[in-house]
Amino acid sequence: MRKVHPEFAYQSRELEGQIEGILGDPPDRKNYQRMVDALVGEYADGGGIEDVNMLAFALVDHIEFNNPKGLLAEAEDYEFGDAARVFAMASCKGEEASRMYQAIAESMPDLARQAIITAFLHKHPRKWDDDDQSLEQLSANDDGDDIEDEDAASDDFAQMFDQDGD
Repeated sequence: MRKVHPEFAYQSRELEGQIEGILGDPPDRKNYQRMVDALVGEYADGGGIEDVNMLAFALVDHIEFNNPKGLLAEAEDYEFGDAARVFAMASCKGEEASRMYQAIAESMPDLARQAIITAFLHKHPRKWDDDDQSLEQLSANDDGDDIEDEDAASDDFAQMFDQDGD
């Protein structure tokens, strides 16, 4: 298991939620496919929404990864990385998806780098370890010493009303 940047973990979870939301309950695969096709077409034509999650959504069903270890290493830094190297670690199958891959490499390489890694993490959740951000985990070592007694007035508050200037 490898740790990934928290933003990549977040984006991967968001992608999962987006896919589930588009599929619906019960799953409507035709609606899902129309949405994916529309996004792929937009990005292939050089347009599309400049959003990591939307781009990852367009990529996730078409992308193939040929260097999982390299992508995991790239997932350690969200902001900075070598976009060309990430593009070389994956490819898209299908004519329009391949056009999309080329178009995003030219028009939005840094955003596409993040989307490729997000799609990879989504498709391979067992290869990486997500930090537990639950309230229980975040409060595990909290002994409450940062909570002030709400009934007591702080010195700053009390001095606001000190007429003698002491």
